Amino acid sequence: MTQRIDPHLWQRHAWMNRLQTAVLVVVLAALLSTVGWLLWGEDGILYMLVFCAVSLLLQPLAGPELVLRLYRAQPIAPGEAPELHAIVERLAARAGLPRRPRLYFVDTPIVNAFSVGSRNDAAIALTSGLLARLDLHQITGVLAHEVAHIAHGDVRVMSLADSLTRMTSVLSLTGQILLLVNLPLLLVGAAVVNWLAVALLIFAPQIAMLVQLGLSRVREYDADLAAVALTDDPEGLASALMAIERAQRGWLAWLFPGWGSPEPSWLRTHPATEERVRRLLELARRTPPAGRDEGTPPAFPPPSSSAPRYRPGSGLWY
Repeated sequence: MTQRIDPHLWQRHAWMNRLQTAVLVVVLAALLSTVGWLLWGEDGILYMLVFCAVSLLLQPLAGPELVLRLYRAQPIAPGEAPELHAIVERLAARAGLPRRPRLYFVDTPIVNAFSVGSRNDAAIALTSGLLARLDLHQITGVLAHEVAHIAHGDVRVMSLADSLTRMTSVLSLTGQILLLVNLPLLLVGAAVVNWLAVALLIFAPQIAMLVQLGLSRVREYDADLAAVALTDDPEGLASALMAIERAQRGWLAWLFPGWGSPEPSWLRTHPATEERVRRLLELARRTPPAGRDEGTPPAFPPPSSSAPRYRPGSGLWY
């Protein structure tokens, strides 16, 4: 597989992302165990560790069909979008997936794509807004990004992080209710409260959410790098990210800088688009490795830039 990325740089970056992911998941589990300890003592730690283990074991049993049904996603038959299926087939083979992810269509003007499932049973959903605004060159970069998420097991990691965050919120609420129930005893001095523990119970959900957001941003950077390795085309994904950003923020964002994205970077599920594009374009400026001549075409040559057409009864297909 040809790459613009130095293999040593790729391996170092991949291992750093795995380390960061492991640390963040451990922090979430430790936070959940601490909340359990505050409520039930040492038994609470055991309960939470068992919950984490069960969540990790049960995650692969939940197939992608449930999420797809929630979004009312419709399957895309190979005959309806042969070029999209061919691209996914090639990306899956390059990523070493045992099965090609299935393609689904979500009828919404929101410009987005997402992946669900595991390496053995995965699906990628594309919205009508994304298909209408991006050309096939850009969609190839988006599909490579989603295939990278599947290949790296990001869906499972983020689902586990979400389960830990939700459980932390439930336990925090339980602790606050117990505090209110025992408020009369506190007022008459019949009970003693550790206010540091109370503060941790109150702010634990917010801490868990910030950790989960940090984990999500780490996985996005890693998927960007893997997408480039799959397509050997940083410009395609960079162009897609800029097009998605323009569509999501609207025309006012370009008249008034800062419009539409008031939240600080540490409160976002994805890294800032500008930073992602900067990293991708930096990769694009690298000299191709010795194994590839300058005149050799990339793995995915840019196809026609024409947008898909909507066919009544069939949808948006290339």
